[in-house]
Amino acid sequence: MAHNTSDANVYFVPSHSKWPFVGSISMLVMMVGVASWLNDAGWGRWTFFAGVAMMVFTLFLWFGDVIRESVAGRYNHQVDGSFRMGMVWFIFSEVMFFGAFFGALFYTRQMGLPWLGGEGHGVMTNELLWDGYSAAWPTNGPGDIGGAFQTIPAWGLPLLNTLILLSSGITLTIAHHALKAGRRKQLLLWLGATVVLGCVFLFFQAEEYIHAYKELNLTLGSGIYGSTFFLLTGFHGAHVALGTIMLAVMWLRAAKGHFSRDNHFGFEAAAWYWHFVDVVWLMLFLFVYVL
Repeated sequence: MAHNTSDANVYFVPSHSKWPFVGSISMLVMMVGVASWLNDAGWGRWTFFAGVAMMVFTLFLWFGDVIRESVAGRYNHQVDGSFRMGMVWFIFSEVMFFGAFFGALFYTRQMGLPWLGGEGHGVMTNELLWDGYSAAWPTNGPGDIGGAFQTIPAWGLPLLNTLILLSSGITLTIAHHALKAGRRKQLLLWLGATVVLGCVFLFFQAEEYIHAYKELNLTLGSGIYGSTFFLLTGFHGAHVALGTIMLAVMWLRAAKGHFSRDNHFGFEAAAWYWHFVDVVWLMLFLFVYVL
């Protein structure tokens, strides 16, 4: 177990790193790939996966450098504070990210859809462009884009996944208390349970998507409902996958003895992220599935 032996008044300055540049290139390849894939370019899919592989490789080596510096005791309280502020701002950016999609959902349901149905300033829009269109949510219109579809009942798999994520938040909190109490076996047990619950959530979400596409004709192309449904739940699923990977790495680090009662910000950062993912899902369950 490495301890922080740095002078409290000396701020650690890392050497120049190539990883930010490599990461930028990886993200560019990913975005070009996914945009081309969505526009039916044959090479888009493989370009996207190449970008994902590049990003995974970059993050693995980059975070490896950070872990080695931390274990070597090169970080002091100032650096710890910088890491904490960086994680706070990162989660804030994620709040804004999901806020944009929730904003699109609320705008569509509370303003755009009523206008198309003839309310308020949309009277002429309804009469001249969509005469006879009845505004109701969920909708794939006006225009019946993607054909008729059915929605996923909130009290089936979505409710089960809600219980799974809430349970994972509890197991993670127990693991955190075990870490602060110095109980390593309990830490590994409950943190491992959290990782398993994250994997189970992703499995059931995949089952839900397969059911939606094959049996309900609910796809990303099912008008505004399909677009907002899959953007919100899909990006959340991607965040669950990322959080699960982060917690799995924390489990490996805990097994190697990288954390102590007073020095475990890597674990805390992953826990903050996971609790954020839990809160986002509760909002999704309420505003996408229930209401």
